[in-house]
Amino acid sequence: MKTNHILHLYHRIGFGIQPEEIKTLQTKEKVEVIHDIFQASKKTTPLYIDTSFLDNLELKDLKNKKQRQKLMKVSRKKIRELNSIWIDRLNKPSEVLREKMTLFWANHFVCEDKNILHVLQYNNTLRKYALGDFRAFVKAISKEAAMLKYLNNKQNKKDSPNENFARELLELFTLGQGNYTETDIKEAARAFTGYNHDFKGNFKLRKRKHDYNEKTFLGETGNFFGDDIIDIVLSKKQCARFICKKIYSYFVNDKLDNDRIEELTTIFFTDYNIENLMKYILSSDWFYDETNIGTKIKSPIELIVGTHHIVPFTFQKEKQKILIQKLLGQILLLPPNVSGWKGGQSWIDSNTIVTRLRLASVLLNNAEITYSDKDDFKAVITDFKKRKQKHKTFIKTTTDWENFEKKYSNISNEELVDVLITAPISNGTKELLKQYYKLPKKEFCIQLLSLPEFQLC
Repeated sequence: MKTNHILHLYHRIGFGIQPEEIKTLQTKEKVEVIHDIFQASKKTTPLYIDTSFLDNLELKDLKNKKQRQKLMKVSRKKIRELNSIWIDRLNKPSEVLREKMTLFWANHFVCEDKNILHVLQYNNTLRKYALGDFRAFVKAISKEAAMLKYLNNKQNKKDSPNENFARELLELFTLGQGNYTETDIKEAARAFTGYNHDFKGNFKLRKRKHDYNEKTFLGETGNFFGDDIIDIVLSKKQCARFICKKIYSYFVNDKLDNDRIEELTTIFFTDYNIENLMKYILSSDWFYDETNIGTKIKSPIELIVGTHHIVPFTFQKEKQKILIQKLLGQILLLPPNVSGWKGGQSWIDSNTIVTRLRLASVLLNNAEITYSDKDDFKAVITDFKKRKQKHKTFIKTTTDWENFEKKYSNISNEELVDVLITAPISNGTKELLKQYYKLPKKEFCIQLLSLPEFQLC
């Protein structure tokens, strides 16, 4: 398999690839490489965090205001821990594609919650179904405690239907705007009435709150429950098309190719098997077209994890792991709204561009960072001349340069460019690189990761 194709593949299904792995894969055919990727992601390894502090709680404990506030404080701390655990998993994934797919689905089935048990369950549900049956996936999501709370379906009762979940199910999760009516939303909401969960997050149908009367949805009439609504939605080819557009945009190119989308839609609509769809995409010759290589702007998480993949580092203060995410505009488990992060060009603005270009220096060379508590998302990394900002600190990391030297010792600085950057190098950058080639490898690496081209994959 060609080197540039290997790099492209592993930047899209993961966060990069090591030189030794590249050498091994160069001797294999594409079909074998792809087969091995899917084999490695066959199993699911759930994330784990200790939630035993909830084990002996009773309903009366939640009625006590002080006890409830104490529990919420512990839960918020645990969610921050889970954020760190998730990033650590991304840094060293055993099931690479499954983890990248989990990251994708987390920004599709967007959800936020303050109960660590329900947050953990939801995250692991995304992981479990990430390469599975999309039909079963949607049905599972509709019954998750975190989602029931997030989109107000717990308040959805036959006497006073709440349309929030039904609306987002159709608009954001399955069909997209313009492919249903307001009446369809109202009728779908009736089918999801009575959905609830117990304290541990197990789904419960409150039968007295469910509307058992006949509903008419997308032209079909019957005594529908929530699962029936999902089946009807998936019977529409538009659902397969909507999902294929989002997957194409995330894994192939932000600029959609309608012919390719229809090609994928036909494949996906037959069985809604996510694994089969992804195999088709990664096996297609057009996936490796030059027009699709190095064209996507890395998300903040891809940028952080991708840097770690090259030069392993650990934060000496865990809270700084959250701070870096804030500054770049993407905090795992804390989406901006139900639509999630827009991605693409939205990752870069006048506030984040300096942060992104100086990130390697901050993470690998303990550069200074300044920011404001009033709006962490507007924080920028500045030089020493600009110390009038309200807050400044040094991101304290322990960097494993020995690991980097070991992995890249046999690669020249010139060769390092081709291994670490997949995007085309501009003429201006080529001239700049000529000044850096004689630098020690460590310094050259930091300069390389600070280039605009490293922002792309």
